[in-house]
Amino acid sequence: MELEEDMKRSVLLDTSFFIRLLNQNDPLHLNAIGYYKYFLDRRIRLKISTISIAEYCVVGLVEELPLLNMEIIPFNQDHAQKTGEFAKILFMENKVLLNKLKPRAIIPNDSKLFAQADLDVTITHFVTSDARSQNTWSTIRNKLNPKFDVIDISVPHHQIFGLLDL
Repeated sequence: MELEEDMKRSVLLDTSFFIRLLNQNDPLHLNAIGYYKYFLDRRIRLKISTISIAEYCVVGLVEELPLLNMEIIPFNQDHAQKTGEFAKILFMENKVLLNKLKPRAIIPNDSKLFAQADLDVTITHFVTSDARSQNTWSTIRNKLNPKFDVIDISVPHHQIFGLLDL
């Protein structure tokens, strides 16, 4: 029964996760590997947004991403609507004046990723190492209570999930 439950759960992996996972010289590389293996071993579905793919491709190649083990989530109209809700909260909290949002608002990608995580009923966690993402999530959480949590990979997976590091 537990295995069946895990298969219904998923995590959305942030661009910062992939940067650390794919760079052996990164200080958080081993933590990223630990989370990756943990999720795969427990058959927790790994998801990546087309937004994160675009961000990664600024300095990397799509072929470097482990997409065979991922479900790709495209950004759609429902996500866009929820993003507007999230971005409005962020703009209000940061006291961005209405005239600064015209002729068009630049929407932070974190708002888009969080909208995707919030609307996908299987996603329980957004996995990142980006402190700015975590601050953005805290601001949104205080106003709207999204249904997912954030995991900071600077903390090793065995500490987050209460495992012995043998």
